[in-house]
Amino acid sequence: MKDNLTNNELTTLVVHVVLPNDFEKKRQGRTPETQLEEAVGLAAAINLKVLESHIAKVYKMTAGYLIGEGARNTIKQLIEDVSPQVVIVNATLSPVQQRNLEKEWAVKVIDRTSLILEIFGARAQTREGKMQVELAALSYQRSRLVKSWTHLERQRGGTGSTGGPGETQLELDRRLIDDKIILLKDQLEHVRKNRDLQRKSRERAPFPVIAIVGYTNAGKSTLFNVLTGAEVYAENLLFATLDPTMRRMKLEGGRDVILSDTVGFISDLPTHLVAAFRATLEQVQYADVILHVRDSSSPDTEAQRNDVIQILKDMNIEYATDNRIIEVLNKIDQLPNDAIETWRHAEYHGRQVMVSALNGVGLDKLKSAIEDVMAQSHTLRHITLSVQDGKALAWLHRHGSVINREDNGENIILEVSMDESEYQKFSSQFII
Repeated sequence: MKDNLTNNELTTLVVHVVLPNDFEKKRQGRTPETQLEEAVGLAAAINLKVLESHIAKVYKMTAGYLIGEGARNTIKQLIEDVSPQVVIVNATLSPVQQRNLEKEWAVKVIDRTSLILEIFGARAQTREGKMQVELAALSYQRSRLVKSWTHLERQRGGTGSTGGPGETQLELDRRLIDDKIILLKDQLEHVRKNRDLQRKSRERAPFPVIAIVGYTNAGKSTLFNVLTGAEVYAENLLFATLDPTMRRMKLEGGRDVILSDTVGFISDLPTHLVAAFRATLEQVQYADVILHVRDSSSPDTEAQRNDVIQILKDMNIEYATDNRIIEVLNKIDQLPNDAIETWRHAEYHGRQVMVSALNGVGLDKLKSAIEDVMAQSHTLRHITLSVQDGKALAWLHRHGSVINREDNGENIILEVSMDESEYQKFSSQFII
């Protein structure tokens, strides 16, 4: 992105566009008010000062503007009243629609895709994250080159040639962007291969992985911090964190696991960011346990849940049948008591744990639920060790659950619950 919205604090008017019913049905019950609130939150995520917000109902889409004349006039009056430096339209605009709205309103206009690209660009910290965002931004820019040089089309020469300076510049820009996209894709493929090697190395080594997923701003990073003692940036902002973070955590039985925090999900994710978004979630597919953190205080919690289910489905994770998933109903401190009772009897598939990551309520039950899920794939094994083999004994305590121990002279007889992969690791390191 070349707009650099985050360089200075800009003022903005946020407009949520309510599209015709046949399109709106796809939003799974979200109200225009909550969608507008989310768009305002996206603007706040990059420090834009929201002067005013507005819902524009579109009963019949206008090809050149998306928004009908009456709604455009209402928004134009709002612009004259509050004088924003940029107008955010919470919808996908074509290059022509964006240009026409800018001309009519005499102010800079960006759409939902541009806004989220700006946020991702501001949040990305790792080299891979920055490359993914740059690739998405270049793909977005390429799709909008067609009308970028129309001001030069009148400067055709009189030689009878069909081409002109405008077309030459357009072709040059497209080639430069294509070359950069190819380079970034090659670099990202190299990063992906390295990540696969690192993942395989982790599989050979130490600990099970617990992945945290959920809608943005559900409290994932706060939960991650309280469980691991880490200091990952956690703020009441959409997309407060973008790059995945991994830390070690100890369960109640003393077993070590790796907890992985991931980027927050969002509805209507721009097409150009889908690849960048899913690349940060690869470890979820290989996780031993998946914690789906939900904001139980949000009026949109059901719709957000459906968004998460759909994204996991796109990653070949079937929510209804995958026994690795635990629903973590977060922010119960913000619910009245009667609402808590309603949640407690809600009929959802799989495990459900109610917590307040901010206050530390319910964390013991969450850890127990994690151990229960991990025990599903475990087999009870009888292992005999020498009393001098303290290293093997310590390994079993870290990587499995020691159910029973019997000291018998020079030997220690153990009943240990562990899955097949962990048992193979143990067998490869210790001759038993």
